[in-house]
Amino acid sequence: MIEVISTPGFPPGIGPYSQGMKANGFLFLSGQTPVNPKTGTLEGDSIESQTRQVMENLKLILKNQGLGFEDVIKTTCFLTDMAHFSAFNQIYAEYFTGKPARSCFAVKELPRKSLCEVELIAVLK
Repeated sequence: MIEVISTPGFPPGIGPYSQGMKANGFLFLSGQTPVNPKTGTLEGDSIESQTRQVMENLKLILKNQGLGFEDVIKTTCFLTDMAHFSAFNQIYAEYFTGKPARSCFAVKELPRKSLCEVELIAVLK
C-alpha cells in the first residue's frame, strides 16, 4: 500500500508532487528547501541559516510521522555552490548523527533561489 503524507502547518509544494510517500516500510520525502512553514517564505540568506531551516523542516516532518533523524537511511543533498560544502556539513552533522548514506550534488539553481535542498528516505517504525 502506498500512502501520501502531508504535515499540518506546512504550505503545499510549488509543483505537482507530494511532500512524501510511505511504501513498503519506508518513508520517502521530497526535497525540502529552507521555506519557513509558518510564513511560506524563504528563511535566511546564508548557507548556515538556510541549512538550519531545512533541517528543522525535516525534523518536524519526521516527528509528525513518529520518526527521528536516527531512522533516516539515505539523504540526497543539493547545493548551489560547492564552496558551501563545509558550512553545510557542519550543520548537517548536528542533525544526522547516525551518518546515513548520502549523495551531495552541486546544481545550477534551486526553487525560490534556495542555496540548499535535502531529500531523504527513512525506515518506518
